[in-house]
Amino acid sequence: MYEIARRHLGKVVAGAAMAVTGTAVAVAISLPGSAGADDTPGGRGTLGAGAAGTAAGTSGAVGSSSGLRGGEGGEGVRSEGTAPPPATVAPAAAEGRKGVGSDPLTDDELSRAESLALTPPGAAAQQNVEGGRGPQHLGTDLADPLPGDGTRRAEVRLYDYGRDELITRTVNLDTGKVEKSASQRGVQPSAHPEELREALELILASPLGKGVKEDYEDATGKALTSTTQLWFNGDLYRTYREANVPERLSRCGEHRCVRLVTKVLNGAWIDTRNLIVDLSARTVTRVG
Repeated sequence: MYEIARRHLGKVVAGAAMAVTGTAVAVAISLPGSAGADDTPGGRGTLGAGAAGTAAGTSGAVGSSSGLRGGEGGEGVRSEGTAPPPATVAPAAAEGRKGVGSDPLTDDELSRAESLALTPPGAAAQQNVEGGRGPQHLGTDLADPLPGDGTRRAEVRLYDYGRDELITRTVNLDTGKVEKSASQRGVQPSAHPEELREALELILASPLGKGVKEDYEDATGKALTSTTQLWFNGDLYRTYREANVPERLSRCGEHRCVRLVTKVLNGAWIDTRNLIVDLSARTVTRVG
């Protein structure tokens, strides 16, 4: 009887031990590693030696791009990446004297084309915007190439204020010859900066420029004596865009007329939009 009771008690103890062991295994399976053991920002718990070594190796491989890479459950390994060198601006390549193909005209080509366009006989009898000898230069562009001909040509636009004519000359940059020249009346390309400056000179010399000078003195406390004291821009005054054109401006289109916008350098605007300058007649008229 005693032997039977001892064996039964042994089975109960063994069963209890197996139950405890099974519970421990279940807990180990449900909580891998040491999840939940650490709530710090760097990770969730502490890795064992082997796992830590693996994480460190992985972090070292990507450290230069990420800087800080946390291993699983660890605090990560910081990599001291090399800072990139400061940015520099490479100097522009030196411009050659002659362009190739459809390249924009070089400074040398622009200068040469303008000089060649002013060479033909009769140029000295023409007038620029200031009334001086020679036509007023308006602009120079690369001419369209001829079929099967790679020669570079320039198209130079000039204006003769003596006859109110637009002159267009095509210059062969290889031979130095003016190959074509044409004149037109009533055609008015956009104003050149030299023309805009002359228009401002005429405004300041006119009785109508008194208000401009007063506005400048109010804004700066100084007298306006030169166009260099103002920023200015503008373009042609075109009568077909205006509702009411004064009689004095009725020839604008045949004449070269401009309207300016002006302001104090780094300062207030000065309204000159109601002052129209007829550069051909050298007059200033108020509109509006």
